[in-house]
Amino acid sequence: MVIGTAMFFLHPVLLGISFTGSLAYALYLGGKKILRFLLLFLLPMMVVLSLVNPLFNHRGVTILTYIRDNPITWESIYYGMVTGLMLGAVILWFSCYNQVMTSDKFIYLFGRLIPSLSLIFSMVLRFVPRFQEQYKVILQAQKSLGREVEGGSLPNRIRRGIKVTSMMLTWSLENAIDTADSMKARGYGLPGRTAFSTYRLDGRDRRMLVVLLVMGGMLALGVVNQLYRIQYFPSIKVPEAHPLTWMFFLAYGVLCYLPLIVSGLEEYKWKLLQSKI
Repeated sequence: MVIGTAMFFLHPVLLGISFTGSLAYALYLGGKKILRFLLLFLLPMMVVLSLVNPLFNHRGVTILTYIRDNPITWESIYYGMVTGLMLGAVILWFSCYNQVMTSDKFIYLFGRLIPSLSLIFSMVLRFVPRFQEQYKVILQAQKSLGREVEGGSLPNRIRRGIKVTSMMLTWSLENAIDTADSMKARGYGLPGRTAFSTYRLDGRDRRMLVVLLVMGGMLALGVVNQLYRIQYFPSIKVPEAHPLTWMFFLAYGVLCYLPLIVSGLEEYKWKLLQSKI
């Protein structure tokens, strides 16, 4: 609900709530690593997107200046800023998702409904970190044999790089086949098969599900009443303020900040229990 709303409704208030919520939760999960990613990659990418969009999109009635007879309009600049904000929020939300949703959680949720797709998706989640680790191992092995990819003439570096790439492709294919054969031997996806899991649907989950459904229903009601619709071209037109609009913004804010609130309360409870020991 959070990512879909941020992607399909380019309302600056919604995107501001989504970006701040995703940034706060990403910093909580990743700390300095996320901060470095934000400063070195995400913010420059958002700024570049905001600046590049007016160079190619010349729609809009408020012309600020001309560059080589091409008009630079305020509407295109504003739309580029909103698009950059949307892209930044979505990237941050997916980075949070990648840290929270592990492969065992995904298989628990969807293993019985879509066993094949859930297995493939869990393999994809595990593939990137394992691929990086294996790549370092192969590079170290090649370096021990005197076949460094970084050193030597250009033809030798290209030849050794192609060889390392071939090794990585062979390893990834063999690993995928081994995983598929292993899961098939265990009866994965067969009707009536049971699986051990540490997850249980308890009272807290049911209460949280009710909160999510209520907030999602409020968002859907706002969509039906077109409270999120905003026009950027040819001129910017924002729908008139409605008493329910701020309530829907509040509902979206609850959805965006709910993971941080829940994680923060759990951490506070844990530290409180540790202090009593």
